[in-house]
Amino acid sequence: MEGKTVVISAPSGAGKTSIVNFLLSKILSLSFSISACSRKKRSDEIHGKNYYFFDAPTFKSKISKGDFLEWEEVYPDQYYGTLNSELERIWGENKHVVFDIDVAGGINVKNKFHSNCISIFIMPPSVGVLEERLSNRGSETKSSINKRINKAELEISKRSDFDHIVLNDDFAAACQEVLILVTKFLK
Repeated sequence: MEGKTVVISAPSGAGKTSIVNFLLSKILSLSFSISACSRKKRSDEIHGKNYYFFDAPTFKSKISKGDFLEWEEVYPDQYYGTLNSELERIWGENKHVVFDIDVAGGINVKNKFHSNCISIFIMPPSVGVLEERLSNRGSETKSSINKRINKAELEISKRSDFDHIVLNDDFAAACQEVLILVTKFLK
């Protein structure tokens, strides 16, 4: 069975992971696609739950073997991607895939699945709010926050490549809007 795909994309700090977690609590036919990455694991993250963590050489080897549906070098030597085995796992459970994925990856997934995919861009209220949210995480250095903010401006410029844009200035309202869009798409 090949189910449908739901892409939730946004710049870092816009709230996409929290919105995906909300969706997963409301729509039982959805299952989270665990991304792979080559960055260092944060202290609260678990391999195989939050991400599949690989060092850069292992990630590159998987790229050359064709193990990824999509992948990007998001920052120098920091790769993120979706393993084909994740789709097989989720569709094998007769569920639909939900992606919490960066903007370039979200566009790539939409381009592969076309009408079998809904893509939603989570729009932050402002770049200043993004910077504040990233600072409040306590897991980012000033340098990494600056890198993410610089990238956010480019990502925001790509929002029209998505099927829907949802402003996250009121978290509960944004969750409800995304829930309505996804529920309608999955019917």
